[in-house]
Amino acid sequence: MITLSLASWSQYYQLTKPKVVFLIVFTAMVGMLLASDGLVPLDIFVFGLLGIGLAAASGAAINHVVDEHIDRIMERTRNRPLASGDLDQKSAITFALSIGALGILLLVIFVNTLTAILTFFSLVGYALIYTMYLKRATPQNIVLGGAAGAAPPLLGWTAVTGQVETEALLLFLIIFIWTPPHFWALAIRRREEYAKAGIPMLPVTHGVHFTKIQILLYTILLFVVTMMPFLIHMSGLIYLAGAVSLGVGFLYYAIKLYREKEPDVIAMKTFGYSIFYLSLLFAFLLVDHYARLFIRGYLL
Repeated sequence: MITLSLASWSQYYQLTKPKVVFLIVFTAMVGMLLASDGLVPLDIFVFGLLGIGLAAASGAAINHVVDEHIDRIMERTRNRPLASGDLDQKSAITFALSIGALGILLLVIFVNTLTAILTFFSLVGYALIYTMYLKRATPQNIVLGGAAGAAPPLLGWTAVTGQVETEALLLFLIIFIWTPPHFWALAIRRREEYAKAGIPMLPVTHGVHFTKIQILLYTILLFVVTMMPFLIHMSGLIYLAGAVSLGVGFLYYAIKLYREKEPDVIAMKTFGYSIFYLSLLFAFLLVDHYARLFIRGYLL
C-alpha cells in the first residue's frame, strides 16, 4: 500500500528521477512550441506535458524496480529509495504503473491518440526493452535504447499537430545522436562499478580508449546533425550561432577526453557539459523560433 506521509512521498519523488524528467518535459515543451506559429492551446500544453512527464516518471520508477540489485552494488545509485530500503518493491511498482496509466489516459482524453501511442511505446522501450534486456545484453545498449530517450520533442510536436513531420524527426535525431557521448562519458568514470554489477557498458567490454574514440566520433556527428535545422530553414541565425558555439564546446571536451590518460575527472566534466549543451541547444531553438515569428509579425 502506498503511504501518504511526507517522508514517503519524498521517496516516491526520488523514484521518478526528477532531474531527468525535467529535461524530458523541457524538450517536449520545445517540440510543442516549435510546432506552432502561435499559442499552443492551453489544454494541449498542460495535459500534453503532464501526460508525457508522468509516463517518463513511470519509466524511471520501473527502472528503479528492475535495477534494485544493481543499484545496491554501484556507489552512484546505492542511496536510491529501493536500493537503500526506504521503499519496497510492491509500493514502487504500484506507484509506477499508476502514474504511467494516468499519463497515457490524459494523453488519450485531452491530447490525441497518436501522442498517447508513441508515449506508450517510448515508455515500454525504456522501462522494458532497454532496462530489462538491452542494458544487460549488449555494449550498444545506450545506442539502441536511445530511441526511447530521444522521443520527447517528437511527442511534444505530435501533441500539437497530430502527425509526425520532418522537423519533429530531426529533433528526435539530435537527442538520439547526443545520448551515446553523454552517457559513455559517465560510463568511463563508473566503469569499475558497471563491471562489478555485470553490466556490459562500452568501457567495460571494449576499454576506455575505444570508448573515447566513439565519444569523439559521435560528437563530430552531433555537430553535423545540429546544423540541419538551419540548413532546412527550420531555424535561423540565432540558433546557428548557438549550435556552433555549443558544438565547439562539446568537441573541446571530447578531444580533451580523448587525449587524457587519466580520464575520470574530464569524463565527468564532459558528462556535465553534455547536459548543459542539450538544455541550451533546445533553448536556442526556442528563442530563434520566437524571434523569427516576431520579425515576421513586425514586418507585416
